[in-house]
Amino acid sequence: MASALKSVPEVESKSTVGGGVEDFYSEDYATEELTVTPWTVSVASGYSLLRDPHHNKGLAFNEKERDAHYLRGLLPPVCSTQELQEKKMMHNLRQYQVPLQRYVAMMDLQERNERLFYKLLVDNVEELLPIVYTPTVGEACQKYGSIFRRPQGLFISLREKKILEVLKNWPEKSVQVIVVTDGERILGLGDLGCQGMGIPVGKLALYTALGGVRPSACLPVTIDVGTNNEELLNNEFYIGLRQRRATGQEYDELLDEFMTAVKQNYGEKVLIQFEDFANHNAFELLAKYRTTHLVFNDDIQGTASVVLAGIVAALQVIGGTLAEHTFLFLGAGEAGTGIAELIALEMSKQTKAPLEESRKRIWLVDSKGLIVSSRKESLQHFKKPWAHEHEPSVKPTILIGSSGVGKTFTKEVVEAMASFNKARNPRALKPTSQSECTAEEAYTWSEGRAIFASGSPFDPVVYKGKTFVPGQANNAYIFPGFGLGLVISGAIRVHDDMLLTAAEALAKQVNQENFDKGLIYPPFSNIRKNIRPHRRQRRRQGVRPRPGLPPPPPADLVKHAESCMYSPPTAATAKQGPPPTTRFGQAGPDRLVSFRGSFPFTNNLGFH
Repeated sequence: MASALKSVPEVESKSTVGGGVEDFYSEDYATEELTVTPWTVSVASGYSLLRDPHHNKGLAFNEKERDAHYLRGLLPPVCSTQELQEKKMMHNLRQYQVPLQRYVAMMDLQERNERLFYKLLVDNVEELLPIVYTPTVGEACQKYGSIFRRPQGLFISLREKKILEVLKNWPEKSVQVIVVTDGERILGLGDLGCQGMGIPVGKLALYTALGGVRPSACLPVTIDVGTNNEELLNNEFYIGLRQRRATGQEYDELLDEFMTAVKQNYGEKVLIQFEDFANHNAFELLAKYRTTHLVFNDDIQGTASVVLAGIVAALQVIGGTLAEHTFLFLGAGEAGTGIAELIALEMSKQTKAPLEESRKRIWLVDSKGLIVSSRKESLQHFKKPWAHEHEPSVKPTILIGSSGVGKTFTKEVVEAMASFNKARNPRALKPTSQSECTAEEAYTWSEGRAIFASGSPFDPVVYKGKTFVPGQANNAYIFPGFGLGLVISGAIRVHDDMLLTAAEALAKQVNQENFDKGLIYPPFSNIRKNIRPHRRQRRRQGVRPRPGLPPPPPADLVKHAESCMYSPPTAATAKQGPPPTTRFGQAGPDRLVSFRGSFPFTNNLGFH
């Protein structure tokens, strides 16, 4: 280091006309184009510690910590507990009347005090889940350019031709889970381009809060290939490429370079979750990379596993087996066909019948009507397995909506279902505004006999003196624990039997008390406990004897999984570690080591 600093010219501090000293650190030139790298090497302590979201505790730093970390004078005198911080934050959040304001407040908290953010989310998951994820995250993505404050992930656009170098710009090197989107089909809201980043950020917040994956092991990524949304292209606040979407070879080459770079940089055990890609790309990407990478598509596989779990649980109320029911889907996109396929796989597993036979119990409706064999030639490849011989009439016992088109489960449809079924299971899987019907409509039109679940939350409904609590078929029941199971098992591929096992385990968590309220999913309040059993089962599925792998996992998988889970540190759990070490050696007793300035020489000290 000494030799490197010799090349720095000695500058004598000179008085200026306005007083003070010369601007040695070039702070007065912050608005000019920056071509010389401003570099800083610091150990989180003092002023910098309060601006490090990973370690900042705000007023929760106690007297001893304030002395040890040179915080005297930088904080008000009071020492607060984390519990009081949490209480104050929840009080402040509840003052906001608009959900988007709460979302912005939560994102601000994540950027300044990470441990409090996750503690808040873990302890208040039922209240905050709709804020940090669906449905509020949808509005946040629509307005992302206007509310953008600071980047929370990697933005990889067509301009980046060396993606491996871009990945190395990310400060965390031990990444285990990546959630990536190209923003073309954000929830049920359409093409939001670069503004889809809110989805990977929200998903990974749940990976940590619900699944226990370390925050530093999570990487949100947006692949920006443009957008076909004219409103965004003409919006002065839009933060992405202002061009029409790239397609074909240009698109494929960019994605291929990304997948190759991820594997090269993080290894083959990094989980890559595809999120909100358009149908034509989602199926192709999953088919292309599922045999070479650890990939998972939450829209296809995660949604399918959650819905299957709800159906398996609902059968305890409705009666019968999967093979004794007839399914009708409104919507034949990623979610619809993914759910249908997993139901058919589970049906085939239970009956030992060929998969093709099980599929015949399932019917799909797309924008052109019922999918039947006479339409097979014109169908997209992922719809063709569902093109059956036309029956005179289809009388479904379970109705599932995944179209994203609101108000399509009309009164006539629900009443028709009620006329030839003792109990049904209408489901609307899209954000509230795109739900095929509301919970109140389902219960009222079916005279209280429907079993209802939706992708977004609905308030309880009182019908004829009885209170019904609508279920939420939220993917958060599956993907956080599923991801952690894959990570700690050392799995390198995702198999369908893992998804079936996860669904079966989730269904077993629903008890009679839940059924009495009309629920077919366990409450979110205990979700970290509820996901342990299916995380354990997935770990058994993921760890199979293979040459070169470590020995089988420990007998007590739950305890082992819990030991691997991240929990927000508290004053009682935080440990005082040794003095931090830099590439210059030990930094002393938590003392700030800082070098600032815009030095006219190449950074050859190895800092990244």
